[in-house]
Amino acid sequence: MSAPVRIGGAALGLCIATLAISWPGVSMYDSVWQYEQALSGRYNDWHPPVMAWLWAMLHPLGRGAAPMFVLQILSYWLGIGLWACGIARTGRWRAAICVLVVGACPLFLGWQVAVLKDAQMTAALLAGTGLIAWWRLADRAVPIAALFAAGGLLLYAVSVRSNALFAVVPLVMMLTRWKPLRRITIGLAALMVVLAVSPFVNTRVIGAEHSNVTHAQPLFDLAGIAHFGGQAGRVGLHHGEHAMIATRHCYTPFFWDPLGDGDRCGTVFDRWSALPAGEVGGAWAAAILHHPFAYVRHRLAHLNSTWRFIVPFRYPSAAPPLGGEPNSLGLRNPGPAHRWLALSGAMLAETPVGWPIAWIMVAAGVLFVARTMSGPARDLALALAVSALMLEASFAVISIASDLRYHLWSMIAAALAAILIAHRAERRDVTLAGAAVGIVVGVAIVARLALPVGPLTYRAMLG
Repeated sequence: MSAPVRIGGAALGLCIATLAISWPGVSMYDSVWQYEQALSGRYNDWHPPVMAWLWAMLHPLGRGAAPMFVLQILSYWLGIGLWACGIARTGRWRAAICVLVVGACPLFLGWQVAVLKDAQMTAALLAGTGLIAWWRLADRAVPIAALFAAGGLLLYAVSVRSNALFAVVPLVMMLTRWKPLRRITIGLAALMVVLAVSPFVNTRVIGAEHSNVTHAQPLFDLAGIAHFGGQAGRVGLHHGEHAMIATRHCYTPFFWDPLGDGDRCGTVFDRWSALPAGEVGGAWAAAILHHPFAYVRHRLAHLNSTWRFIVPFRYPSAAPPLGGEPNSLGLRNPGPAHRWLALSGAMLAETPVGWPIAWIMVAAGVLFVARTMSGPARDLALALAVSALMLEASFAVISIASDLRYHLWSMIAAALAAILIAHRAERRDVTLAGAAVGIVVGVAIVARLALPVGPLTYRAMLG
């Protein structure tokens, strides 16, 4: 039996085990909300409505989360399996086993069994890139049918997660054989096209209602500017709102949620929700222009939080969920075996495996190490690394929460990229890249040892 067949069999076994351990999937707060829309047929655009629409289409196949759970787990392990088998076909069976280990990592897998847009995006990206890798690693042209299938998966990833645009467009551009200037030009054009078309698809094709979700980012940034700019940073906020943000602690770099909490700070968001998008955008831009340093301090504070760099031990929203959100819609929790998967993932979340900043450095190291290489593995590694880094860079401007699940694709993509080039890397380059990773991880460890443990639950983070 050949190595690719054995590796493929192992991937299939891991897929079946995942389905059995975490059946019928974990339904969190966002999942319940989207399932309710799928049942009613009335969608809004707070979460990309494509996922709720697809859930409604799959509902005849089974009630609850099971259809979406099966879809994302099959896609996830299809992608991991294709990557692993493609690498094994080149004779690197140890590297193929490493790919399976990455896929089976309890932290990644513990989040992947949650029926969420982030897991759907990651699964679609893995399956799409896996299809391309299967052919590219053999130095063969990708068949038209495989290209269409991969394109559909990547398009779904973009549709289901707003930030996915910043991962997918650079990924596709890097997978082409165009010159750098052409890649950048067409990539920017593609970004603009997708940004323009997405609202039309959501509202006109799917029929989703506007939820004013686009107001959350400006309000979060205005609150951050007010926090770091003091009385001078009041642009866009009434005097009473500025005072409320300070006295009721409505701002935290961790997430925007206190601003939407009706019991404490919701009146601010209520007023902003009623304003036209143009007025909100104007106030947002004016605040940034008038207080650039306060804005930069706010965004850097949030970036540090979501990258989990200089943060205390047991920073919240990293551990995979033990169970789902209580509901009356028939969305059930997995059995006791899933608890062991989630607890194992929770332990890994407290190590560098669960720190996005560590994987960002790995992806950057791949760019450095691969600069003198050539060949299909190197090209695929660069595409994955650039995709991971561009997605992470987007959080510097577009991000309102620090949940670890937002970084699943970046972390897995960085790991795959490192595996792809490990066998051909120069020892000196690996030493330098490894030293950079070690320094950053060392600083993060010192921070966790030095900083006091903060609030540990969602409610406690709200204050």
